Amino acid sequence: MREDDGGATTERRALREAETGRWDGIRGAALALVGVGVVTRRPSLVLLGAVGVGYALYAGVGEAPAATLDVSRTVSDAIPEPGDEVTVAVRARNAGDAPIADLRLVDGVPPGLAVVDGPARVATALRPGASVAFEYVVRASRGEHEWEALTAIARNPAGSRERTTEVDPADPARVVCTPELAAGGDLPLRGLTTRYHGRMPTDVGGSGVEFHATREYRRGDPLKRVDWNRRARTGELATVELREERAATVVLLIDARESAYAAAEPEGRTAVEASVGAAGRAFRALLDGGDRVGIAALGPVDCWLAPGAGTAHAAEGRETLATDPALAPTPSGQRFYRSRWLRRFRRRLPADAQVLFFTPLIDDAAASLARRIDAHGHLVTVLSPDVTAGGTTGERLVRFERRERLRELRSVGIRVVEWDGEPFPVAVARATSGWSP
Repeated sequence: MREDDGGATTERRALREAETGRWDGIRGAALALVGVGVVTRRPSLVLLGAVGVGYALYAGVGEAPAATLDVSRTVSDAIPEPGDEVTVAVRARNAGDAPIADLRLVDGVPPGLAVVDGPARVATALRPGASVAFEYVVRASRGEHEWEALTAIARNPAGSRERTTEVDPADPARVVCTPELAAGGDLPLRGLTTRYHGRMPTDVGGSGVEFHATREYRRGDPLKRVDWNRRARTGELATVELREERAATVVLLIDARESAYAAAEPEGRTAVEASVGAAGRAFRALLDGGDRVGIAALGPVDCWLAPGAGTAHAAEGRETLATDPALAPTPSGQRFYRSRWLRRFRRRLPADAQVLFFTPLIDDAAASLARRIDAHGHLVTVLSPDVTAGGTTGERLVRFERRERLRELRSVGIRVVEWDGEPFPVAVARATSGWSP
């Protein structure tokens, strides 16, 4: 049902009407007292049971009223920064003709936002035309969050029956939290490059800054690259070849399957959140270094940003990491088909691309996928946030299995960066310091 209120539309959907069972125990106890009083010939018990039966009959009278409400909801900041506190104000008015003796309102807080102050609910009674207001505070997190319908539960005066209704406010509340992409320093790229000039040294001779080899002088070679020392020693003309530096094509692949939403603590940061944050640093650092960068998600919801460069691409990548549904703060609940995803990913992946794979390595599927992508000619580097715990025997087993996966990946030549409780750039520097060029 929709109602128009000064140009704004409020939508209400009746969900169900049910018995609460509130008086079931009293009804049974009253009948038992009457029975015991008759058998034992004790009028006091019969009288007490009769009173209980009267209450039970009273409870069965009357239906639960319909919650005919006009609801408005406002947020104090629609574009907060991550970690900011946003105040949400809700007001509900009884737009019906009958009073509601017992009304419970529960606001539809987005699953990705945590309520940090004040409950997002209220219990009250409303006469016709009366209003109730309440406020609560949520902490902003990365992504686009839209409030769901407010749930109204109206009971009859005895509380024996209740009617549940969903109410959509005329102006749905939404917050968009798009964090800035922080610089992340050098990234552990490998030797696969493109034809574009960039920062990655290659084994190709040409223009660059690092000595590569010498060859015989050819007509047209620039004079600045002539080896004049060799000319002075031997009288022969030779040209110096420098090691070319080219741009890399990189795809940041983020594990966003349901299993990747694991955290070391119940209220801790999930591996998906850690991976998205690290991918943001990598995206910024790679673009600043002249590389072509794309973004993809391993999960049931499709996400693909083709590799690119430039200011417009940087803005698109920032928006993708912040608000794409595939990288939402909570899992989608949809079913994931790994083989179908892999076929689509390989079709999209440029031939000269390498992959930075952000995954907690919670299961064998992620390690297997890394090996398969690497075997198909796309060099893979695994960047793994450690969200395992070591409190229980099961948690220690999960940690052990993850370490075995890391060891196996390293044994087949796949580079691995892992971090736990330290800044991502620090972990990258520590891991890459021992790598050979």
